[in-house]
Amino acid sequence: MAEQSSSSSSFSSQTHKHTNRLASEHSPYLLQHAHNPVDWYPWGEEAFAEARRRDVPIFLSIGYSTCHWCHVMEVESFEDEEVAKLLNDSFVSIKVDREERPDVDKVYMTYVQALYGGGGWPLSAFLSPDLKPLMGGTYFPPEDKYGRPGFKTILTKVKEAWNSKRDILVQSGAFAIEQLSEALAATSTSNKLSDEVLQTALRKCADHLAESYDSKYGGFGSAPKFPRPVEMQLMLYNSKRSGETGKSGEAKNSLKMVLFTLECMARGGIHDHVGGGFHRYSVDECWHVPHFEKMLYDQGQLVNVYLDAFCITKDVFYSSLSRDILDYLRRDMIGPSGEIFSAEDADSYESEGASRKKEGAFYVWTSTEVDDIVGEHATLVKDHYYIKPTGNCDLSRRSDPHNEFKDKNVLIERSSTSTMASKHALPVEEYLDILGNARQKLFDVRSKRPRPHLDDKVIVSWNGLVISSLARASKILKGEPEGTRFYFPVAGTNPKEYMDVAEKAAHFIRKHLYDQQTRRLQHSFRNGPTKAPGFLDDYAFLIAGLLDLYEFGDSVFWLSWALELQETQDELFLDKAGGGYFSTTGEDPSVLLRVKEDHDGAEPSGNSVSVINLVRLASMVAGDRSKLYKETAEHVLAVFEKRLKDAAVAVPLMCCAADMLAFPSRKQVVLVGVKSSEEFENMVAAAHAAYDPNKTVIHIDPTYVEEMGFWEETNGNIALMAKNNAAADRVIALVCQNFTCSPPVSDPKALESLLSQ
Repeated sequence: MAEQSSSSSSFSSQTHKHTNRLASEHSPYLLQHAHNPVDWYPWGEEAFAEARRRDVPIFLSIGYSTCHWCHVMEVESFEDEEVAKLLNDSFVSIKVDREERPDVDKVYMTYVQALYGGGGWPLSAFLSPDLKPLMGGTYFPPEDKYGRPGFKTILTKVKEAWNSKRDILVQSGAFAIEQLSEALAATSTSNKLSDEVLQTALRKCADHLAESYDSKYGGFGSAPKFPRPVEMQLMLYNSKRSGETGKSGEAKNSLKMVLFTLECMARGGIHDHVGGGFHRYSVDECWHVPHFEKMLYDQGQLVNVYLDAFCITKDVFYSSLSRDILDYLRRDMIGPSGEIFSAEDADSYESEGASRKKEGAFYVWTSTEVDDIVGEHATLVKDHYYIKPTGNCDLSRRSDPHNEFKDKNVLIERSSTSTMASKHALPVEEYLDILGNARQKLFDVRSKRPRPHLDDKVIVSWNGLVISSLARASKILKGEPEGTRFYFPVAGTNPKEYMDVAEKAAHFIRKHLYDQQTRRLQHSFRNGPTKAPGFLDDYAFLIAGLLDLYEFGDSVFWLSWALELQETQDELFLDKAGGGYFSTTGEDPSVLLRVKEDHDGAEPSGNSVSVINLVRLASMVAGDRSKLYKETAEHVLAVFEKRLKDAAVAVPLMCCAADMLAFPSRKQVVLVGVKSSEEFENMVAAAHAAYDPNKTVIHIDPTYVEEMGFWEETNGNIALMAKNNAAADRVIALVCQNFTCSPPVSDPKALESLLSQ
């Protein structure tokens, strides 16, 4: 099982029967396997050379440190001496952390999905010594079961096939890679998306999602339910665009689906009511029993969707949920230098000294525990969270099919707070106070339980997503009514603090994962930068985060760095002839596929985010540079025309990106004034108060020489506007569209009303 400590020094201080090469790696996932009897190698030339020397196939196992089924396969197979002997005698075994090497994972996951129609982790693949895939799958039980071969049987069969049918195996593997390589590197001779696709992609995707909408429990599709933020982002965007084009019915409908989904998720067990944040997904249709791991990429994206919902509705229910997630991150997921960690495991020990971890052990409660901890208000709390002596995982036959949570409760709210408050004959505020105090008590007790393993790896792309949400929260939350009360686990801090956290994370990446000479990023950090270079997602997501840092009121330094990173991204990943961005640089010969990723799934695709970045940048810079950004974005979309036309639902964010690019004219809000003033803060908040993805906010301090210099070089019009509108005692705002600007205003309310026209 996963070691509780994730530092490599903890391994050397214990005595272990076995130690393999993974003991000197930095990845928490690889370190978890450092004492298996399997003779593991990390991905690299030493392993490949050994396979060639011994003339044996490679067994490749890919997972990540908070992956439940990876832990299961470790316990059942990789800790088993008999399985280890089979592997050590006939294979060279390689372990890969998919979060550290998404490029390697992509090659073999694509192969497994193409051949077998499904994928997942742990990924198990057999390769020739020159890394061509021979066969693959995901989790294998150790023994034959239910008519399916077990891992030991598979190892024996692959060994036999290697000895007797090697040529056929190797040929088919080489052919598969050739076919995939052609399929995954789409190009386009046209440098523009056709008008038909441009006009229909957004609508097609929204219609498809609406068909799969669950009107009873919210969400799109059935169990297991994932909180895919990109789908909700598309529906919010579609709602806004439908309203602008006179389709008010469709606008209301799209919005209603998202708001109801966000509400159901927040009340469900997928939301950690006691500590804040969201779990990965729920196994049932009612968002009740989650798969308990918490991933950073979910948190960052969900904050943004809840912030958008708040902008649209002005309902503090949504703003407090975005705070809930950010306060969880600040409490549990941020390192001493501001770096933001990757994930928390689903599994943990039920008590100190237990021999095996159990899924959800840290998060579930017995009815008696709640009685003992909460005291006089236990009855009310148990009623509110549907807590029962026999356990509450009974809302769906999918919730607990193997009776793992017998007598255990996963907190869930089945009625609104106001309904429950009136049931208990209490004013809502008093009722919320009671619940907040109860959650604090439960949190204090839970903090003494053995914690799930923390993956303290720092991934640039995921940090980019959270930098974006922190920066946005710092201004959007200023729109909460004065005197709004917050209840634990929400800290209720001044929104400004979120900007400080975002800045620190960006500084960490710049200091530890960016080379200012080569202008290149590294992908991740743990006890130092890891070997993997930055991938497309690292550049694209970080650029998006830096643009939000700047647009929501921070220094022009971040915008300058974003422009620099965009230049490097275009140099390393852009297919200048065929269009679109590759996910990797193509410089590592051990990575057999160079893919152009388009799928917007649990994380958005680097290509979708890049198009939006280019649209945003094009509205900030001037002249040829602006034109080049637009043309690059158009060519990227042209590459994915078939996907946008035939399977728009697979690329929701790209559908939004296509619409943004085609949008008749993007608004530019230009703020001129001294940035250290409270007036400036208020004007930036006013500029962002309404939900409008087709808007760019530019702010400039005419008293700051370096900043004026930056704009004179980047966009002379902005520098000129600053000179012409400089006022010592106030912040001036201009709203520009189609190269014409509104008369200047200097009052936040006046700016808000100007933007709502």
